[in-house]
Amino acid sequence: MSAADSPVKAVLFDRDGTLVHDVPHNGDPDLVRPVDGAREAVALLRAHGIRVGVVTNQSGVARGLISDGDVRRVNRRIDDLIGPFDVWAVCPHGPDDGCHCRKPQPGLILWAAGRVCAAPADCVVIGDIGADTEAAERAGARGILVPNDRTRPQESAAAAHVAPDLLTAVRALLTGPPTGRILANERPIEAAYGPGPASTGPRTAADDGRPGPAQTPSATAPGRGVFRPGDATHRDGGAARGSVVGGRRGRSS
Repeated sequence: MSAADSPVKAVLFDRDGTLVHDVPHNGDPDLVRPVDGAREAVALLRAHGIRVGVVTNQSGVARGLISDGDVRRVNRRIDDLIGPFDVWAVCPHGPDDGCHCRKPQPGLILWAAGRVCAAPADCVVIGDIGADTEAAERAGARGILVPNDRTRPQESAAAAHVAPDLLTAVRALLTGPPTGRILANERPIEAAYGPGPASTGPRTAADDGRPGPAQTPSATAPGRGVFRPGDATHRDGGAARGSVVGGRRGRSS
């Protein structure tokens, strides 16, 4: 089945905790580790002609914790290991900057959908916290929560669709939008709801939903230039094709 036969035209993934294991403010490509099933899930979508992208909050830019060069290298590594992705959309703002792109606001979803020429209603967003699925809902897309050990139980309870792992989430939408709240797998669904270790604490939407670096490789040339909100062109002189999304640069928190 091709994308033309399916209402799902694009799948937009959260990054840290969804596609790759969460490493706080990671600037080292050698620390990038895909989660189980990530490569297979993305390959399956591409084989069915469904576009794939990444939408992620990365306040490390606003906080000055990581350089643009680090960001490019980490994202090139993710493209090498899992992708290539058709679009990357990143919010570089801090929690108090009031931008329109920072999840759970819908800006990242709307921008990424436009870049792959898909209506938001034809997109599915897959993430590991409530901010991901809320951003999808606000944008008019569908959301699937794939909980991990730092997902809050109330986020799992509130999600319209929950899958125990990434590959199950992707398989559930190959024939159309997800249906039903619990997406089936051979694993017990209780595995999707297990509370995280007390030492890690819950992840919160007030601080990215996860601590991680910023990134902005190109939509069509994975891993290329990072540029600031408001830049009209790519730093290599070409048109801006994949970018940090947002208006003015917010103050660091």
